[in-house]
Amino acid sequence: MPHKDGSAYHPVVCTVSLGSSLMLDIFSTKSDGTREVEPRYRVLQEPRSLLITAGEIYTDYMHGIAEVHEYRDLSRTTVANWDLLHDPEAIRDGELQRSTRTSLTYRDVIKVSKLGAKFGSLGKFK
Repeated sequence: MPHKDGSAYHPVVCTVSLGSSLMLDIFSTKSDGTREVEPRYRVLQEPRSLLITAGEIYTDYMHGIAEVHEYRDLSRTTVANWDLLHDPEAIRDGELQRSTRTSLTYRDVIKVSKLGAKFGSLGKFK
């Protein structure tokens, strides 16, 4: 389901994708806080790729992953990062099968970081 990560994290999230490719849909939000029906951007995350989300994309847009087994209508005009893809030839006739993906997500959780700094000042273990 499309969502925002919220203010608990520093406004930078880094995601490493392993396994299958995945389409991340990025949605604009309306003034009432609801999202647009169709994604504004579609980002294809290939295996072994790194996606860094920051700035307005982090704070002003929702992101989500559709529950599909196959991505369709993939092309230079529908995939925001098409020119950065390592293997666009893997997309045949605009379609790509989805399978198991592992995501490693790195975030700076502000409250935990501050708490960790406080414990660090209590002294070192001997």
